[in-house]
Amino acid sequence: MHLLIKVCSCCLLLIICCSFQVSAQRTVVSGRVTDADTEKPVPFVNIGFMHSLVGTISEMDGTFYLSVPSSARITDTLIFSSIGYEVERFFILKGAEQEFEVQLIPTSVMLEEVIITPGENPAFRILDRIIGRKKLNNPDRLGSYQYNAYTKLRLDMNNIDQKFKDQRFLRDFGFIFDYMDSSEVFNKNYLPVLISESTSRFYYSKNPPVQKEIIDAFRVSGIENNTVSQFSGKMYQKLNIYENFITFFDPGFVSPIADFGRLYYKYFLEDSSFIENSWCYKISFKPRRKQERTFYGYFWVADTSYAIKQFQLRVSADVNLNLVKDMIAINEYKKVCDSIWFLSSEDLTIDFNIAEKSYGFFGRKTAVYDQIRINKPLPDSILKINTDTYVREDNLFRREEFWLQNRKDTLTDEDRQVYAMVDSIKAVPAYRTLYGLGNMLASRYLVLGPVEFGPYYTLISSNRVEGTRVRLGGRTSNAFSTKIMLGGHAAYGFRDGKIKYGLYFNCMFNTNPRFTAGASYDHDIRQLGKSENAFLDDNFMTSLLRRRPNYKLSMVEQYKIFLEREWIQGFSNTVGFRYQTIFSTVHVPFLIVNSGIDSMVQESLSAAEITLSTHFAYREKFLLGKFERVSLGSKYPALDLDLTYGLKGLLKSSREYFKIQLQISDKIEINPLGYFKFRLTAGKIYGMLPYPLLKLHEGNETYAYDPMAFNMMNYYEFVSDEYINFFAEQHFQGFFLNRIPLIRKLHLREVAGCNILAGRLDNGHREVMEFPDGLYGLDKPYFEANAGIENIFKFVRVDALWRFSYLDHRDVRRFGIRVAMQFTF
Repeated sequence: MHLLIKVCSCCLLLIICCSFQVSAQRTVVSGRVTDADTEKPVPFVNIGFMHSLVGTISEMDGTFYLSVPSSARITDTLIFSSIGYEVERFFILKGAEQEFEVQLIPTSVMLEEVIITPGENPAFRILDRIIGRKKLNNPDRLGSYQYNAYTKLRLDMNNIDQKFKDQRFLRDFGFIFDYMDSSEVFNKNYLPVLISESTSRFYYSKNPPVQKEIIDAFRVSGIENNTVSQFSGKMYQKLNIYENFITFFDPGFVSPIADFGRLYYKYFLEDSSFIENSWCYKISFKPRRKQERTFYGYFWVADTSYAIKQFQLRVSADVNLNLVKDMIAINEYKKVCDSIWFLSSEDLTIDFNIAEKSYGFFGRKTAVYDQIRINKPLPDSILKINTDTYVREDNLFRREEFWLQNRKDTLTDEDRQVYAMVDSIKAVPAYRTLYGLGNMLASRYLVLGPVEFGPYYTLISSNRVEGTRVRLGGRTSNAFSTKIMLGGHAAYGFRDGKIKYGLYFNCMFNTNPRFTAGASYDHDIRQLGKSENAFLDDNFMTSLLRRRPNYKLSMVEQYKIFLEREWIQGFSNTVGFRYQTIFSTVHVPFLIVNSGIDSMVQESLSAAEITLSTHFAYREKFLLGKFERVSLGSKYPALDLDLTYGLKGLLKSSREYFKIQLQISDKIEINPLGYFKFRLTAGKIYGMLPYPLLKLHEGNETYAYDPMAFNMMNYYEFVSDEYINFFAEQHFQGFFLNRIPLIRKLHLREVAGCNILAGRLDNGHREVMEFPDGLYGLDKPYFEANAGIENIFKFVRVDALWRFSYLDHRDVRRFGIRVAMQFTF
């Protein structure tokens, strides 16, 4: 997640990096439609150019906005039509901005008395035929296809007010605000700050299963970064209207042509026309209820085949969706192979806004697809590529001549000047300071040339063993090397008076597919039996959110080496060696059982082990950096298998053992009820071992909710040598709260889950080392459940938790409250 935040931060800091002029190459029409008699606004008016698919509909307040590039095929006549009104036509000037005040005249016809009987909505007959032929018209049913793509992305800052302009840190950049423009469709001003272009080739096959995108060329204003180029492809932004639920920034929205669409939408047959040798019908739609995950807009559908020719989708008002304030998507299809309608262009605009009347961003995507080839064999060179998204780093950044020949959409003056002005703004001295500050906050490190210092949240912390702890850490930056990273830290506790330290080394042989190796040494305190997802022991948040004093920390000296190899995308192996020495403490003693009366204290415990880890998640997507990468998930379950062998006789290791752990996890969309997440983990340990080498089940002694731990369990409370754990959560995404008046305006979301653990413990382990007070085996299942509210202020989650078993244990609670900071769309 840190890498993703870092990329986004770089984009945001480019706000101060460009100036431009108003575009003169687009035809822009805007205005308001009212009733000529009542002067009230008329919503959902059909607005379009004569003999063209280009059009829009008016908003609830009658306003409309239509911006058309010079490359679009339009006439000079704009038509306004709506049921119950006379058709109005206006002459327009191409390549200019024009504003209209349109008054529609209601039709007035004297009718004889008629008897009205119930009849079917004419739009339903067409909708039924669309649904009946969805499987035939859905491009995903094809055996294989290939195409070339040109994609242009724009980022514009919006909602800029005078208070923002007067910020002290922007004084050196105030001149850029002289070049702001405004969007009538969203009624906001905006300032273009970033633009990127890419050309790519996309290959899809069902058998063998292949879905690959080759990015051949890429450029972005002011940044030459291969990580950013991975955002430019089509693969992560797919709106397939033929699916019952359209995935848009994670949540599933009901498609207007879903099998059950009538339950969510009202439909209106608006128009019919002969377009590109096909007779087409235009059907508009709007949601039946507020705040449901639906759209409003229209689509054109071809007669006979009932394939979608064009659609416009706009997110419903007040929908329970974070960050995205509004969205308009226009997709157009063209006929290929005489029978198949395939996507030919996309135009997507998203209004990102965290809070009402605050600063936000417009994200704009324009994509054109051509050279479409259906059911053609895929080249062998493509089949040999091991990753789903491949960036041609050898010749990625091309000259201007290449873009002039391969650009399939015209750059506006705004687009060109974003490229032209970035370098001059970088010359402002304040730019480097602001960029460095933003980069530090996002990446957790302060970058100073070839060295990075951090993470900053570990600089100072406290615990009962060390008292106040100070820590200084660092690592080499990409300016030092993109193949080798060196790092380390030193820390000091003012209570125990001891110095802790660590060093590490990573070598990246290849980023995609991943091939890396590394080694590390640590001499520091650790909390055994803590989940991998928990805060670091020296994170200052751990000190703030701790529920009880923690005396259970142990000094650990550890050597590690590893080699990781990704064979194909989503399938990798890691082999590692670890030698660790855990030192006994007063609160976590190592008592060896003697034949006599008293037990003997053992000062330390050493173990050497080799681990082979396997990870498999079919078609898993990643955001790649030079050393780190962030998983974007997979539509399929993820499997993780760990095999560990303890080496007796190596150094001071005196135990031979074998561990096996298997974990399966998945996220399942259950639209419209949100999504279901589960994790099933099972493990077995062979060999008689002291308790620190057994499975210490993950407790949580903070007020921070941890989905990877048992939040009502204490550290060192349960241990097993054979275990199975099932964790499940249902995220309802506001399904119930959205139906409660007033409450639904808060955009809250419900979540409920459970965490169950069963295990066994051979009593022979107790004969190796005495268990400390409060550490137990499992003689019955452990069970806890949670119910909570997400999306409080858009990023806070609060859970109520109940513990249902082992309530007689010391220092446990039946009920608790936990808090988490998270962000989801």
